[in-house]
Amino acid sequence: MDRIASFRSFIARSPSDPFPRYGLAMELKSSGDIDAAIGEFATLMERFPDYVPTYLMAGNTLAEHGRHADARAAYERGIAAAQKKGDGHALGELETALAELVSGNH
Repeated sequence: MDRIASFRSFIARSPSDPFPRYGLAMELKSSGDIDAAIGEFATLMERFPDYVPTYLMAGNTLAEHGRHADARAAYERGIAAAQKKGDGHALGELETALAELVSGNH
């Protein structure tokens, strides 16, 4: 079974766990299926809004593919989620990514 199929199997068994879906999104990104990866990141942000790691990777993926407004929205939502959870490390990474995007240095 390939990694994508494995992640889909994990998701089917544990639909309330965001980690397998995050793994699937990252695997899709790595395999070059960017539209599917963006779709999985969007599902994560909708269904698991407190899962902070999603926002940086989603924003980065969107920015890398020219979707700057969507990337900015992902970073901003991530900043709010990180603040809510008290995750200073993620907050710093998201703020840096947003600043680089806004300044055009992404």
